Amino acid sequence: MQGTMLSNEQMLFLQQEKQQLNIAKRILSDFNLPEKALNALGEAILQLDELFLIVVVGEYNAGKSALINALLGDHVLEEGVTPTTARVTLVRWGEALSEQIVNEDFAIVTYPLELLKELNLIDSPGTNAIIRRHELLTTEYVPRSDLVLFTTSADRPLTESERQFLEKILAWGKKIVMVINKADILEGRAAVEEVRAFVAQHTAGILGYTPELFVLSAKLAEKANQTSDLEEKERLRKTSGITDLEHYITETLDDRVRLELKLSNPLGVAANLLQQAEGLNQAQAEELQADLKLVSELEEMLSAYRKELTAEIKPRLAEVDNVLQNFEQRGEEFFNTNLRITNIGNLAKSDKIKAKFEEEVLAGLSQEIDAKVHAMIDWMVDKDLQIWYQVMGALERRQFVARKQAEAGPMSPQAARRTDLMASVGETIKTIVNSYNHKKEAEELSVLVEGAVAQTALFEVGAVGLGALVASTLFSAAMDVTGIVAASALAILGFFVIPYKRRQAIERFKEKMGELRSNLMHTLELTFGREADLALSRLEAKIAPYTQGVRADQEKITRDAQVLAELKQTLEEMQDQMRAVL
Repeated sequence: MQGTMLSNEQMLFLQQEKQQLNIAKRILSDFNLPEKALNALGEAILQLDELFLIVVVGEYNAGKSALINALLGDHVLEEGVTPTTARVTLVRWGEALSEQIVNEDFAIVTYPLELLKELNLIDSPGTNAIIRRHELLTTEYVPRSDLVLFTTSADRPLTESERQFLEKILAWGKKIVMVINKADILEGRAAVEEVRAFVAQHTAGILGYTPELFVLSAKLAEKANQTSDLEEKERLRKTSGITDLEHYITETLDDRVRLELKLSNPLGVAANLLQQAEGLNQAQAEELQADLKLVSELEEMLSAYRKELTAEIKPRLAEVDNVLQNFEQRGEEFFNTNLRITNIGNLAKSDKIKAKFEEEVLAGLSQEIDAKVHAMIDWMVDKDLQIWYQVMGALERRQFVARKQAEAGPMSPQAARRTDLMASVGETIKTIVNSYNHKKEAEELSVLVEGAVAQTALFEVGAVGLGALVASTLFSAAMDVTGIVAASALAILGFFVIPYKRRQAIERFKEKMGELRSNLMHTLELTFGREADLALSRLEAKIAPYTQGVRADQEKITRDAQVLAELKQTLEEMQDQMRAVL
């Protein structure tokens, strides 16, 4: 740091501060902060290696250039009642008075004054200049300053635009010294004190503390500079009030105070950017709430859908099982009635037994099973379409709100991206719902169920339709059992043999039916359950771009908040370390 002798501890801290601030700049660059704000931090870091920098700000015609001329003791900068300072001017030490126009926005003036070997001055355009660019230039250079001389005019002290600009400077954490210029237009000591009290009171209200305040007349100081009488010069300068300000700059702002302000400057800039980043992060978190609410709503819909399917599948499967139980009961009654010694003649006629079984037991079974299973299929297809409609409705409601918000004002890039994702997903869902073919979906599910049953070991292949497939399998099983009794009856015409064989046949029939029922119910439950999972997976896959995007944004906001909290702690620790080495 130029112009100041640093101790070893102070030099070490300076290097650590630069390192930490560059890390902070890299961290903050990941946030959507204005490029100028990030540049301000970079400039503030570089300023650590420069002389102490005082920036003079205020409204145009407040006498900023005249104030600097008074401090320099010469007419170095142009003055005027109109906005004459069209660019930021850096005043620094040089062997002779010179001016270098770097570009339309920046100039360097050199002047051989000992004070300028210790510090640099910045003359800025007016904060309420008609030329808007002038005010922007001033705003850009304030973050680089180590101290701000805020100049207001005695004829219009602390205007509304000055109040607003003071608040901006305060946000950067700058040391502010108030200067009331043009005291020569005030009549009497009472008027001076009245203006002083007014400015002190209102700046304290804005800043939260009462800053150093100087009342002076740059015009009178300039008059002093023009006289050759040394005593008169000294009297006029003292009367003008400029000597009090000079004493403050040269004596009160000693090396320790300047070093503290110099080291504090970039930390204040970083703290300001941190606060902006925290505000953006908080705003994004608040923006995200509506999307998180929708994602939770969608997840609850899918969870409720899954629970409803699980709860409703079993009762519907039970209806199919009831059909089979009734068939089993009729089969048992058939065996009890027909497998008797009195019916020995018919037992030898297998075709007649089969025909009688088909008529009394099997009749209508195929249609009953088809009706129950198709009812299940229709129910599942309806449930599937219903959840798609629910999701579409939720997306459309959120899109309506998002459109209203977009009309009210600009969104953050993250919110705009989520809105685009939501619109894309919503359009996809809408297209699927509008093209949903209930008949086609039911037919495909029916084929799927029939294929699953046909592939199991206990069921025969060849029958057309699920009901026919089950019925033919059950009929074959029943005929196998009947065949045992019939063959035995023909071979052994014993009085006690047929009742025994009948009991054996019924037990075998019930065992076979139990196995078939269990196998069929398991297959149906597995098939419908798998189809329900697939239906949910299809829907989840369609909304995943949006839901995953929202969750990813939530995770990023949480991570960013943690990063900012850690950075805040680091900056606070740097402040403590700075105070320790001063």
